[in-house]
Amino acid sequence: MNITLHDKSLEIRLTKAAQKALAVRDTPLVAEMELLFSCLLRKRVYFGDSAEQSTPVNERLAVRFKPIMTRRCSVAEGGASPPSERFPLENPRPYVPHWLAIDYRRGKWVGDFGYAD
Repeated sequence: MNITLHDKSLEIRLTKAAQKALAVRDTPLVAEMELLFSCLLRKRVYFGDSAEQSTPVNERLAVRFKPIMTRRCSVAEGGASPPSERFPLENPRPYVPHWLAIDYRRGKWVGDFGYAD
């Protein structure tokens, strides 16, 4: 299925396991695609229930895109959660991925996103 996010088409790819797990949820799942700009690029998908500033896919799923940047480039600070702040993008459209894949494995949500088809 496809949605429009920041005026760009985003393909949502759900495995059968993800479809089953979404069907039994009482609240919508929010998948947040985070793109971290630092010395290198890092991409992650976080899952939660807060639908603030998200785009609905359907009644069970919503997505959002969050580009962030580190305050400075330091490998020592890197870790799992480097100090960051919202990246001031006036036009996030060029950075929105082409696809978001969601799976449900061993009781946990797993996601990835990409730019090549």
